[in-house]
Amino acid sequence: MVQHKNKKIVDQVPFWLTIYDDGSVDRTFTGPPEFKFMAEPVPPHEQFVDGVATRDVVTDEKSGRRVRLYVPERAPGDAEKLPVVVHFHGGGFCISEADWFMYYKMYTRFARTARVIIVSPFLRRAPEHRLPAAFDDGFSCLLWLQSVAKCDPTAATTEPWLAKRADFSRVFLIGDSSGGNIVHAVAARAGEVDLSPVRVSGAIPIHPGFVRSTRSKSELEKPQSPFLNLEMVDKFLGLGLPAGSNKDHPFTCPMGEAAPPLEGLKLPPYLLCVADMDLIIDTEMEFYEAMKKAKKEVELYVNPGMTHSFYLNCVGVDSDPDTGRQTRELIEKVKEFIDKH
Repeated sequence: MVQHKNKKIVDQVPFWLTIYDDGSVDRTFTGPPEFKFMAEPVPPHEQFVDGVATRDVVTDEKSGRRVRLYVPERAPGDAEKLPVVVHFHGGGFCISEADWFMYYKMYTRFARTARVIIVSPFLRRAPEHRLPAAFDDGFSCLLWLQSVAKCDPTAATTEPWLAKRADFSRVFLIGDSSGGNIVHAVAARAGEVDLSPVRVSGAIPIHPGFVRSTRSKSELEKPQSPFLNLEMVDKFLGLGLPAGSNKDHPFTCPMGEAAPPLEGLKLPPYLLCVADMDLIIDTEMEFYEAMKKAKKEVELYVNPGMTHSFYLNCVGVDSDPDTGRQTRELIEKVKEFIDKH
C-alpha cells in the first residue's frame, strides 16, 4: 500500500480501498499476492494479439471520458458489420477499471468467440463520484456511439474501427456485479429517448448488485470470500449510493417499492445471468420475478455451483476444469442471446 504520512484512515474495505481524512483514496490491492495481477492495467495494442486489437479512445475532451475498444480480426464467415457490446465493469461502484487484466482477459476472449465489437467505458468511481455518476457515464457512452454512427463532425472523435465494422442497429449492454445495475439503469434511460441509428437490442446483467436493506436468506447462508462478502457489499454501496440513501434505493433495488414500476419502463429483451452460490442470488431472483410479473421479455441463465463473478477469476478459470467449462458455457449462452436478437 502507498504510505500516507500524517493522514488518518477514516474508512476502508480490506484488500481493496482505503479512505483518508483529507478525502484521498488508495485503491492499491493488498489481498493475496497471487491475485494481484488481475487488478493490473493492460496497455492497449492496436495490432492484433490472439485475434483481437484494443484501443483507448477519448470520447469527450472536456470531461476526459474515454472508452476501451476490443475489435476482433476479420475471420471467414464474419458479417460485414458486427454487433456492438457495451460493457460496464463491476467493483461495487468504487473499484475496478475497464483496462484491468481480468476484464482484458475475459473480453478479448468474448470478442473473439462471440464475433462482436466491445466498447467498455472507464467509469467514475465512488466515493469521489457517488451515483448516478457511473450511470451517467454509461449513458454518455451510448450518446457517443450515436454521434459516431451519425458521423457527427462535432463528435469528439470519429472512430474508424467502429465506422467500418460496427452494426449500430444491434447494440447490447452487458455488465457484471455493479455493472449489471448500470446495464438496467442505462437500458431504462435509453428507452426514453431516440438514439437512432443506435438501437439497444438487448441487456445482459451478469450477477447484478440488486439488494435490499434487509439481509436475504442467501446473504446469511451462502459462502463469503475476499472477492465478495457482506462487509464489502455494505461498505461499497454505502460509499457509492447518494448520501443518506440505503440499499432500498432504486439504483440497487430496482424491483423495490421506491423504484419506478418496471411495467412503465420501455426495456429491451433481457438475459439475466446468475450463479447459484452467489451471496446475493435471492434478490437477483426477486428482480427476475418482478420482470416476469411486469410482462418484460426476460430469460434466466444459471451457473450451478458457481460464486459471484466466478468467470473473472482468471486463476480459477485456468486451474479448475469446472470453472473453465462453466465460463465457456456462459460465453456461449451470451453469444446465443446476441445472435437471436
